[in-house]
Amino acid sequence: MKRTNEFEVVPKSDADEELLRRLLDASAALWNEINYQRRTNFEDPDGDVWEIDEYRGRYGGTLGASTVQQIERKNREAWRSFFALREKGEANSKPGFWGNQDEGRDLRTYIRNTSYSVKWGEYSRLEILVGQDLKKEYGLGYRERLRLEVRGEPNWNEYDKQGRLELYYDDVSETFRAFQPVTISNSRLAQPLADETAALDIGANNIVACTTTTGEQYLYEGRNLFKRFRETTQRIAELQSKLEDGRYSSKQIESLYRRRTRRRNHAMDALVRDLIERLYDEGVSTVYVGDLTDILETHWSVRTNAKLHNFWTFRRFVGRLADTAEEFGITVEVRTEAWTSQTCPNCGSTEDTTRHQDTLTCHCGFEGHADLAASETFLRRHETVARPMARPVCLKWDSHDWLESPRSPRPNEEHTNPQVASVVVRDDFVVS
Repeated sequence: MKRTNEFEVVPKSDADEELLRRLLDASAALWNEINYQRRTNFEDPDGDVWEIDEYRGRYGGTLGASTVQQIERKNREAWRSFFALREKGEANSKPGFWGNQDEGRDLRTYIRNTSYSVKWGEYSRLEILVGQDLKKEYGLGYRERLRLEVRGEPNWNEYDKQGRLELYYDDVSETFRAFQPVTISNSRLAQPLADETAALDIGANNIVACTTTTGEQYLYEGRNLFKRFRETTQRIAELQSKLEDGRYSSKQIESLYRRRTRRRNHAMDALVRDLIERLYDEGVSTVYVGDLTDILETHWSVRTNAKLHNFWTFRRFVGRLADTAEEFGITVEVRTEAWTSQTCPNCGSTEDTTRHQDTLTCHCGFEGHADLAASETFLRRHETVARPMARPVCLKWDSHDWLESPRSPRPNEEHTNPQVASVVVRDDFVVS
């Protein structure tokens, strides 16, 4: 079973940082040369994309022969993916470049699994192979590797096999980061503590609303996160409007795209782990998540499109959810959640309910948080819920962690004479 460790890499001195930057920059230069040659061959009717020059002689002294090989292999994989999508008729572009010399290259490299080692402990470290020319220039011994400090706790510090390491400079956080693919055995996975069930309602105003058969409810609020996403999107649009004719992007625009994506993904990944750990403690063994496929295809407003197609990466989210859940022995199932946003969890009516922003009311007397009510309705479609709902736990993102808010949504209440309208009012983003 494949998993990934992500961690921060810190050079131990200014000289080590300079060496590392040169290594990553040379890797980007190599990628660009290989990619340029393949793009040229692609445009040539008689050209062969797979026939390229030998680059080990030029780059081996800086990168080492194995790293030259890995970058060529990674580029080959990108072109294979391009051709596979092309055969399916899906719109896609040719593999791109890692920046350029004038505006700065993207600092990134790939290191073969036998050309690096990671030692976990009180003083964790990463050692990577570099070319002999760089070793001599920076005073490293013939068999010595560049030693870097590692920060962060790995998800998997024990594994059967490690894969190709990806090492890059994150210009958003101004840190070096690494992705280490690892293979683990199933015996290292946890097992559910009981046989409870949870259902997730997906949205953007509130990213996830969750209800469990134990009566627990969790609400991950997303308004501030989406606000920052929109602000970055607007800034990108402003910069694009100022570009010269014939230009479609710039280094600053590309940096903003990366920053927007990384901020969102970091928050989503942290949400998934926080949620799954809570559900594991509740004894949940199965999680139902609403399928957004129909909604993604039918919603059309500008604001909704921004939330669904740009902000929400549903497949990635579900993939990360399933991977993380698998660590704890929890199963994830995607099911339709049609009309859960307008269904009263108390009486089951869809015609006598009114949704206004975060509130759902019904003629039967129900009044509660709309997204939590939707997740409860979604859960009741698949499981019998005997326990009453506890006070919901509301969590907000502080750019680093999901923290419990002291002002959680009030629990569902019944009113004897509710003064509510019978017309269904739909939110601008009715995923929940």
